[in-house]
Amino acid sequence: MTSSTITSTGIKHDIADASLAAEGRKRIEWAGRNMPVLQQIKERFAKEKPFAGIRISACMHVTTETANLMIALKAGGADIALCASNPLSTQDDTCAALVHEYGISVFARNAVDRDGYYSHINAALDIQPHLVFDDGCDLVNTLHTTRTELIGEILGGCEETTTGVIRLTQMAKDGALKFPMVAVNDTNTKHMFDNRYGTGQSTIDAIFRATNLLLGSKTFVVAGFGYCGKGVAERARGMGANVIITETDPVKALDAAMQGYRVMPMNEAAKIGDFFVTVTGNSTVLGAEHFQVMKDNAVLANAGHFDIEIDIKWLEENAKVKNRKIRHQTDEYVLANGNRILLLAEGRLVNLGAAEGHPAVVMDMSFADQALTSEWLLKTVKNLNPGVHNVPDEIDREVASLKLISMGVVIDQLTSDQEHYLNSWEHGS
Repeated sequence: MTSSTITSTGIKHDIADASLAAEGRKRIEWAGRNMPVLQQIKERFAKEKPFAGIRISACMHVTTETANLMIALKAGGADIALCASNPLSTQDDTCAALVHEYGISVFARNAVDRDGYYSHINAALDIQPHLVFDDGCDLVNTLHTTRTELIGEILGGCEETTTGVIRLTQMAKDGALKFPMVAVNDTNTKHMFDNRYGTGQSTIDAIFRATNLLLGSKTFVVAGFGYCGKGVAERARGMGANVIITETDPVKALDAAMQGYRVMPMNEAAKIGDFFVTVTGNSTVLGAEHFQVMKDNAVLANAGHFDIEIDIKWLEENAKVKNRKIRHQTDEYVLANGNRILLLAEGRLVNLGAAEGHPAVVMDMSFADQALTSEWLLKTVKNLNPGVHNVPDEIDREVASLKLISMGVVIDQLTSDQEHYLNSWEHGS
């Protein structure tokens, strides 16, 4: 378990090293320079104070990009407590800077154990939040299981990732979700920028940092062809890999086939793959029957939110030799047949476990969605029932428009005649 401390200015926190604050501030400011949309929103928030008197508990990846979102919300008047949604993604210098340079409560340490992880979630909830931000649904799940006394204060919240939306949707279906949650993950701008381009680049980046292996001419297996899977597959093919897709959804499998990828069951792909990336949000996508037929030195990585997609327990229990950290975030498991399997980032979210996650310019879109959605939620929450709700289309379009402006891109505008045509039914062929 962990215990929090308080700064001289009264900021509660539990972080690894306060001396990293100055370095963390430099990195936060660097990320901010590449997040022009969020900076515009922060400037407006600072003037209008839409979150005055509002307490926000956030369970998210504690990175420089997340830091800029927290700073924008604080500028808008919010009282914030932040904890980590993944221990391996936590940047200790960012934590230190948020506490000691920006006056924001943070409860996060890199590589904290499971008890510490949930201790931090509970510490973030101790502020008795009005709004919650989640990335994977662990904070919301905690509220509905062990911290139910806080639910009465909560107006609603936002969920940032696919896995979290899946869990929330099931909670709503079972009648268990007690307040409205908005699926920020499901906006078009996030699907396009974050899930596809962000996950694609950052996953490949993580594989390179962990292994320094060449992708060209290698067989690269992607499990799952959703937005994230599409991004990983595109980037791997762009690096010269021969890409195979495995899927359970016939529509997505057809899409992959029509784009020229080989599509086959994982039992077949396991025999010929050099690299494997799981990005499904489901459990045991790679298991014993796959490990036992893989090539020597097969590389395994998970780009899904939770470390459930690769059966790590089987590897731990059945490998005859385990070589920890033979490279940066690379563990080697030697099987009974002598073949070696290389597991990256302990099977956790590889792009944040073995690299720095998405580029700031990508997270600019996602966190702009998050910031504007939370503002909208405060204004409309009285009209929302408990359940999972979509982000209004006008927010998605506003974020896209601001992004185009920041890129210097100008697009056409509909004429009045064109608008009339699109909004009428009288015109024939």
